[in-house]
Amino acid sequence: MFTGIVENQSVIEQIHQNQNNLEIWFSSDWTHEFKIDQSIAHNGICLTIDQISGLQYRITAIEETIKKTTIANWKVHDNINLERCLKLGDRLDGHIVQGHVDAVAHCISVVHEGNTVEFTFQIPNEFLGYIIEKGSAAIDGISLTTHTLVEDTFKVSLIPYTLEHTNANDWIVGSKVNIEFDFLAKYLQRNLKIG
Repeated sequence: MFTGIVENQSVIEQIHQNQNNLEIWFSSDWTHEFKIDQSIAHNGICLTIDQISGLQYRITAIEETIKKTTIANWKVHDNINLERCLKLGDRLDGHIVQGHVDAVAHCISVVHEGNTVEFTFQIPNEFLGYIIEKGSAAIDGISLTTHTLVEDTFKVSLIPYTLEHTNANDWIVGSKVNIEFDFLAKYLQRNLKIG
């Protein structure tokens, strides 16, 4: 479990294809805190560390993860948002995030308003029921409040702190991002369908 509060970033150093999987090496000043088998959210994707070497560590992304997330678009030198798992007793500053990406959203607008930035994202039609006005969604692992829902789009507004401490500052029109919808919304939608 995560909260969508990004703690740090890592940088992609190497990407290797290994049959249907991708092995990705990252550099991070956190490796001394990591351990093999630890789950870390990378741009909102729960991935397991399988090797550590000095200031670098490796994860392996399986075919299912590659198909459902933006991993296939990651490149060497990309900055990736990191969040460690929630510890019992921690404050829940964002919202409950599982690290299981539901869809890839596309950024279709970036508007600077003073020192904040408003992003508009487009999502596949089958996920429209999961977004509500002033609800929560994790975008590249960042817990954000959604607003201004129009057809298959929604907006989020980011404060300077979030822009400075995540890779949201790299989002431009055309960017693809991982999105995980609020799990409560997913349960409600399922109950409505089968109820």
